[in-house]
Amino acid sequence: MLIRDADERDAEACAEIYAPYVRDTTITFETEPPTSAEMAERIRRAAKTHAWLVLEIEGRVAGYAYGGPFKERAAYRWSCEVSVYLELGRRRTGGGRALYEALFTRLAERGFQTAVAGMTLPNEPSERLHRALGFEPVGTYRRIGWKHGAWRDVAWAQRSLAPDSAESPEEPR
Repeated sequence: MLIRDADERDAEACAEIYAPYVRDTTITFETEPPTSAEMAERIRRAAKTHAWLVLEIEGRVAGYAYGGPFKERAAYRWSCEVSVYLELGRRRTGGGRALYEALFTRLAERGFQTAVAGMTLPNEPSERLHRALGFEPVGTYRRIGWKHGAWRDVAWAQRSLAPDSAESPEEPR
């Protein structure tokens, strides 16, 4: 198992991993799978300001995790939203945990203080993973998204990436 920075050459593999989540689940609220070109642009943007990592198993991409802006307003610049996706059938193999732990380290090195994650409910595997990695629930948006013929709730959780401090943090890099 190898975790490394993603680049645009990983876009096709990431798009293939993500597509069944878009088409067949409510885990994401996207309704059309992004093309490889769209995924390459997402990787480029995330890598520039936050991070996008891939998990390689036996030389091929089997999962990815990334961080991006939480909100656009300046006061939120030390917080980021994170996500992780694995090939279907790879849950509970340690890949999601390994990706997230590497991602949190990278984001902390860049100066980010807090990670937030949204999980469409129900999604016990995601809730369990986030709890195990120190995320604490902060609230649930009820009936916030419509997908696959029903209203969906989204639970939000957050965790610290750096020690708490009352001092002004350095700008994220």
